[in-house]
Amino acid sequence: MAQTNILVLNASYEPLQRVSLRHAIKMLVREVAVIEEEDEGTFGPFPRPKVLRLVRYVVARWKHRRSNLCTKAAVKARDRMCGYCGGTAETVDHIVPRSRGGTLTWENAVAACLRCNHRKANRTPAEAGMTLLITPAVPPVGFVL
Repeated sequence: MAQTNILVLNASYEPLQRVSLRHAIKMLVREVAVIEEEDEGTFGPFPRPKVLRLVRYVVARWKHRRSNLCTKAAVKARDRMCGYCGGTAETVDHIVPRSRGGTLTWENAVAACLRCNHRKANRTPAEAGMTLLITPAVPPVGFVL
């Protein structure tokens, strides 16, 4: 059976990631990796790789770091529904509008449906006569997108 995801090991034999066959072949051509374990068959002049090992050690600090960056995708994942009506969240609304100095922070952004976002427009929820169903806050430590 052909392997489509090839395991890439660091120079110290620690697993780093999985890559496509195309990416693996590019790594072999650039000579940044060597084949540790072969699969059946060939791909051009190269044996079909199953496991690659990098020639030089790569520091992978990102592997254990959890990002707490506030992005629109992260806000929608945190809220999962419109913060005003409970409907399907399609966009993100700034509680204090950006035109009034509001920024994209965990406490100033909620997921919203398009209807509520347009209804609120360039006003605060109080000015628009809308109430929030949720209290926006920084997600807990175990939060995953």
